[in-house]
Amino acid sequence: MSSRSHLLNDRTAEQYKRSVTEGVERVAEKLVRTEQPFTGVTPSELAPRISGIDLEQPLSDPAAALDELEEVYLRDAVYFHHPRYLAHLNCPVVIPAVVAEAVLSAVNSSLDTWDQSAGGTLIERRLIEWTAGRIGLGKSADGIFTSGGTQSNLQALLLARDEACRSVQKDSATPVPRTDILPRLRILTSECSHFSIEKAATLLGLGAEAVISVPCDQDRRMRAPALARELERCERENLVVMAVVATAGTTDFGSIDPLPEIAELCEQAGTWMHVDAAYGCGLLVSRRRHLLTGIERADSVTVDYHKSFFQPVSSSAVLVRDASTLRHVTYHADYLNPARMVEKRIPNQVDKSIQTTRRFDALKLWMTLRTMGADGVGELFDEVVDRAADAWKILNDDPRFEVVTEPQLSTLVFRYVPPASTVATDPGLADRINLHAREALFASGAAIVAGTVVDGDHFLKFTLLNPETTLDDISTVLELIAAHAGRYLSERQTAAQAGPTGTDPALSGPRAS
Repeated sequence: MSSRSHLLNDRTAEQYKRSVTEGVERVAEKLVRTEQPFTGVTPSELAPRISGIDLEQPLSDPAAALDELEEVYLRDAVYFHHPRYLAHLNCPVVIPAVVAEAVLSAVNSSLDTWDQSAGGTLIERRLIEWTAGRIGLGKSADGIFTSGGTQSNLQALLLARDEACRSVQKDSATPVPRTDILPRLRILTSECSHFSIEKAATLLGLGAEAVISVPCDQDRRMRAPALARELERCERENLVVMAVVATAGTTDFGSIDPLPEIAELCEQAGTWMHVDAAYGCGLLVSRRRHLLTGIERADSVTVDYHKSFFQPVSSSAVLVRDASTLRHVTYHADYLNPARMVEKRIPNQVDKSIQTTRRFDALKLWMTLRTMGADGVGELFDEVVDRAADAWKILNDDPRFEVVTEPQLSTLVFRYVPPASTVATDPGLADRINLHAREALFASGAAIVAGTVVDGDHFLKFTLLNPETTLDDISTVLELIAAHAGRYLSERQTAAQAGPTGTDPALSGPRAS
């Protein structure tokens, strides 16, 4: 078979149809046969299989390549559609979006310029307009699709940085070099905000030290009075707060900062307000929309459709209240988007993006809305939030577990609590037992949960994004965690009775039993 026969065109359309159909059938069969979210394979087991493949010797036959893929990927992949995958912010995906994924990959539009995408440009713009309308940003709003929340936060803070520099220079009686302003810039955000805020500050040349952490309350929400004090302190010290970042759905707790109070403080201080709603954006189509009250006063907003809109990765956007602020990322190249195109009103999305080549990821959301509707997506998101509320009651009533806070969204942070008598003699036991339980559960493949650190202690985390996850699934996973914890305690007791030669079960690695 010649190399040209693999190119997708009019002559190979039938071959394309057969090959894609076979690939889809393989995945569909795998979805049907998947009995748990993971096989428990380890890096040391899987790595030799992949490193042993000679990439200089192609298989040529697509069916043979799919057979090999089954061995090195499909068999041991982590399957987010399984109801006992409860770890990270990974959602099962809706079929209309997967259909769109196949379409956009085959056509392969690049969304940087009109002459590479045509209707794709207008579809993306319409979705930005729709999202801005759901947020309530007003008629002057605009935005762009991005690769994810980290990039969206980076672009929002880039715009905030340049707006802050422009404002300082405008208000100064004498010229102020930008290099003199940058060291004075600060970003205020909650202590529970996403790590991408510090990463963005570093990438923007400000350094992680430019990010000031604002304390949270017992529900892990930013304390508005503490923010007010930090704003006042920065003003006294001649520092420029270029942005306040509020979070609508923290990664660990799903907590939503007090957006109206933060918006009021930002308006009083003349400071850019950014809302990281990467997780909480599902509320835009939910019956709980009121939880986002105040987001409409933001200067910029991050949304991740691939978290709470059930879209395949990647599908995210950054939106701004004032479209003119996007000029800070506008650069013209004669070969791509010459300035004269602006005069001709040619819509080039690269004028708004920090990326050049971009996939037509907007098509996935478009097909979802045109097939299911916004209410259909919201119904799915409300289901997982409802499930988290019921799961919190189970955890809160179970003396074997300690839960940190009642969820606003669909995340639960908790840990197994060993008997008080054992903790009294071994203060670090709770940390070790929860780490062990999580690792042993993962090694078994029966379920996957996440972990995090709260106030210096190790906790476990459920992130519920699958409407198919039932309370029975959650109860079963809790029993598995308790069983692994109990086995750890039993082995520890046996080791202690054996004397100094006994082995700490934590040192022998997780058990898959």
